[in-house]
Amino acid sequence: MPAAHLLIGPLLRRVVDTRATIWVETAAPAVVTVRTADGATGTAPTFSAYDHHYALVVVEGLTPDSATTYEVLVDDELVWPVPSSGFPPSVIRTRAADDRDQPVSLLFGSCRETTQHATTRKLPPDALDAYARRLMADPEASRLPDLLVLLGDQVYADVTSPTVRRLLRRRRRRPKDAPADQVVSFDEYTKLYLESWRDPEIRWLLSTVPSVMIFDDHEIIDDWNTSAAWRDEVREQPWWSERIGSGLASYWVYQHLGNLSPGDVAADPVFAKVAAAEDATGVLREFGHRVDQESDLAHDTERWRAVQYQWSYALDLGRTRLVMLDNRCSRVLDRGNRAMLPPGEWSWFLDQAHGVYDHLVVGASLPWLLPQGIHHIEAWNEKLADSRRPWVARGAEKLRRALDLEHWAAFRRSFEALAETFARIGTGTPSRSGARVGAGPAYAPPASISVLSGDVHHSYVARARFADPAVVTPVHQLTCSPIHNQVPAGIRPLMRLGWSAGPAGATRTLARSAGVRHPGVRWRKLAGPYFGNAVATLTHRGRAAEVTIEGTTKDGRLRRVMHRQLSGNG
Repeated sequence: MPAAHLLIGPLLRRVVDTRATIWVETAAPAVVTVRTADGATGTAPTFSAYDHHYALVVVEGLTPDSATTYEVLVDDELVWPVPSSGFPPSVIRTRAADDRDQPVSLLFGSCRETTQHATTRKLPPDALDAYARRLMADPEASRLPDLLVLLGDQVYADVTSPTVRRLLRRRRRRPKDAPADQVVSFDEYTKLYLESWRDPEIRWLLSTVPSVMIFDDHEIIDDWNTSAAWRDEVREQPWWSERIGSGLASYWVYQHLGNLSPGDVAADPVFAKVAAAEDATGVLREFGHRVDQESDLAHDTERWRAVQYQWSYALDLGRTRLVMLDNRCSRVLDRGNRAMLPPGEWSWFLDQAHGVYDHLVVGASLPWLLPQGIHHIEAWNEKLADSRRPWVARGAEKLRRALDLEHWAAFRRSFEALAETFARIGTGTPSRSGARVGAGPAYAPPASISVLSGDVHHSYVARARFADPAVVTPVHQLTCSPIHNQVPAGIRPLMRLGWSAGPAGATRTLARSAGVRHPGVRWRKLAGPYFGNAVATLTHRGRAAEVTIEGTTKDGRLRRVMHRQLSGNG
């Protein structure tokens, strides 16, 4: 084995036209080369930080509308594929040069604890493992999804496995009062990814299906940025500065860097500094601390735009537009002015959400549409948290944290703004921001709008209903969670009750009593809830859209638990 052998990867991240990006972690500094069976190649030196070594290789010269196997060399030594693995060859699949009529398939889900948790927690089988095994049995390129969309909690920094906990106990130098069973440093974070992404089936899947990702709270800590009070309190902890800086820096390296298109990699300001540094530890340490502090400026649009690093991003596949939103890091947490996205990033979202496409997909780690009974509780709690009576606000804050009342419903201005945006898109009305206002419809209404989410450890399909009959585009919430976790059995009846008319009516009355207006959109559940481990597939063919959610059986196979047609051919 060469000194600079692969530790993690290869991960196939973005495939755009005739180029693709492949991410790896190596055991030592090296030059990484990727070459395909049809002659496409890419080479990149590793960059180093915290004594770890990474490369993002841009492969050039792929053939349109093809599937080609590839291999990875580290310092000219072949390291992938592993001859003894017995797995099918890894492939890069490209779409046609004109792919407007080509179907689009998005595999999605969230909340995957590492497989080692199952040894102590007896979790149901891992749905992504099950999906990978099924693909291995029939690895035809035509069956591969176009994109794997991971919607948060790819690793758990605050719920570690027995293996990681043993490693932490052996560490002698940790920040004062650091949680004994949680990771804090960058190096400790790397062990989470090593444990999770070295799972053989997952490793193969990530090597052959392009993927994009967004974080949720457990990549940092449970309740991350729940409220301004929470943030003020946690910043007083002596270990927090290293935790948040390391968490954001490692997320950038392991997840976000691969979200960039091949054309955007070199233009990323952080990547430019990292690639130029002999040792990028200082660059990433400063970046991790700075990007957390930027959240304090989220309400100040001009200052925020001048310094911000944006985690949200967008991409197109055929006639499908995917916009992935940061629901965590950049929240505005000022009382009375809470927002999921700061004003500058919201303007960016509006620009991305309006365009020429058949299907709009919004990826958000947190569901926009919750069970109605839970939605009204969150809206009620937010209203009380803004009370001028200190004891009321304090009580609401305690309840907010205890029950995790911090979804879109608890950021009501953002909830309503998203509903209004979808309604305007669904009627062909231009965005309120920009020169097109008042000029008439800018774009034809798309065939479907779907919000992909996770977090809540159960899966369901819900459809939004708008008062304006001119909204012709069907709008759905598609929630698939967890991939590998579980919700406590005692909570499941409460979640089911949240969809029932009686409890929903009672909590709506409670919210109204606190002065919360009725939401500007109604919704109803079409399928679910399902509480097992699951993955979902959203498929677009022409102007038709459908979703299938598959759960795991006791023997680790997948079975269909939900299927809904979301739009017709129109």
